Amino acid sequence: MKDYDETTAFLGHWGSFQKIVFFLLCTSTVPNGFSAFSVVFLADTPAHHCKIPDGNLSESWRAASIPVVEVNGQKQQSKCWRYRLDVIRNLSALGYSPQDINLTDIEQERCVDGWTYSKDIYQSTIVTEFDLVCNNEWKQPFTSSVYFIGVLSGSFFSGQLSDRFGRKPVLFLTMLIQSLFTFIQMFSPSWEVFSILFFIVGLGQISNYVAAFVLGTEILVESVRVLYSSLGVCLFFAIGYMLLPLIAFFIRDWRMLLLTMSLPALIYIPLWWFIPESPRWLLSLGRVEEAEAILRDAAKKNKVTAPEVIFKKLEGEEKTSKPEETHNILDLLRTRNIRHTTLILCLVWLTLSMGYFGLSLNTSRLHGDPFLNCFFSAAIEVPAYIISWLSLRYLPRRLSSSLSMLLGGVMLFLIQAVPPNLPGLSVALEMAGKFGIAIGTALMFAYSGELYPTVLRNTAVGFCAMVSRIGSTIAPYFFHLGGNYKHLPHILLGCLCVLSSSTTLFLPESFRKPLPETIQQMQHRDR
Repeated sequence: MKDYDETTAFLGHWGSFQKIVFFLLCTSTVPNGFSAFSVVFLADTPAHHCKIPDGNLSESWRAASIPVVEVNGQKQQSKCWRYRLDVIRNLSALGYSPQDINLTDIEQERCVDGWTYSKDIYQSTIVTEFDLVCNNEWKQPFTSSVYFIGVLSGSFFSGQLSDRFGRKPVLFLTMLIQSLFTFIQMFSPSWEVFSILFFIVGLGQISNYVAAFVLGTEILVESVRVLYSSLGVCLFFAIGYMLLPLIAFFIRDWRMLLLTMSLPALIYIPLWWFIPESPRWLLSLGRVEEAEAILRDAAKKNKVTAPEVIFKKLEGEEKTSKPEETHNILDLLRTRNIRHTTLILCLVWLTLSMGYFGLSLNTSRLHGDPFLNCFFSAAIEVPAYIISWLSLRYLPRRLSSSLSMLLGGVMLFLIQAVPPNLPGLSVALEMAGKFGIAIGTALMFAYSGELYPTVLRNTAVGFCAMVSRIGSTIAPYFFHLGGNYKHLPHILLGCLCVLSSSTTLFLPESFRKPLPETIQQMQHRDR
């Protein structure tokens, strides 16, 4: 296994086998783009105010029943208060008009009869269905956090399960979990049930993404592996992200939107017979015959001749020893070199995830059409992933990763210098900040996978993804920090990006180096 790439060079780099694996695994990540940001539309909050029950009130009195408040310098109807309805009705019965009364002298009450929601944009969301406003407003961002807590939990378990039971079974099992529970969500009778199911959807979302990423990384070699890990899976994720606002534009009901997002599961069932297990993983367990069988089948598809015995050394010397070696998440912190690498990656992944999801979820706060805002937020990732691919192909990993995060941090810092009369410039800088963070995110998926050996790779990437989900769990609340000073979230994110940019320079370099197969090989890499 020391010379795995050299041993399997007879397959070539871009034959039918590699093309099938590349495109099918990339396609499997499209639903992740739906799932990760579906909450933007499922839990969006339409314009609303207290409900005024039908009664003997004129239109002028009905309109005057809602107090006018000032929010961010603009006057609008109160969302959580109304004037006492019994007083309003008495005044109306006595023949007074709203112009005859000083309304501010009337006592106010909460929305005891519920709310009236605008249907200009949505037919329904979980906010309108379960009244997640006013006293229950905290449940709206918490819904996103519950999902990301599920993603966090999935990251913790899926990597170790994948290293123990195989990349392929975990990939398909978690794809099933994600799609099945997305479908079940549409029958949610309450916000509590919806959130529990959303947690389970999160369990499957990151788990199948990481499994697909690692499976492709271990099967593909050299330039094709770089293309897959930097541009392939990320670009197809972005395609799913871009399709989300298109689907949501035509389906304005949250239950029907969930049904539509669950349908791709039917398409992915046949992929089980076309996507193989990772030969590298099989070899790490001493299952030489199974690994050779996959490679011989690949040789047939590529129309090349496989050697009579592919893994001579493994078959003769290492077959019995490998199954006895067991590794777990503690190995990521066991030695000094590996521990330093792991701690640096934890900081970087935490920062990138907090920035990426915070800026993505913040698009609903921007002016303009929410569907277009979401689409532009997704579309900007396409050039970001293309640049990340070119960087991985031609530039050292440390340099490209550091520069991308530095770009994101500087752009976010500059937002506070924008005059209030140029809100468009602030939006442009925020998108530029996300552009740099998206580049860094794509680079770190590939970079992290290259730093760790085969026996720990899926556990390591899963652990990094788990740490990053702490950031994504915080992200829905992050921009609420701007209540007193609106630029505070951008300043904090900028600081974290600059700090992460600096620490990345202390990671080992993996550019144009073979993937390490053992912990010993990783320990001896130069920094």
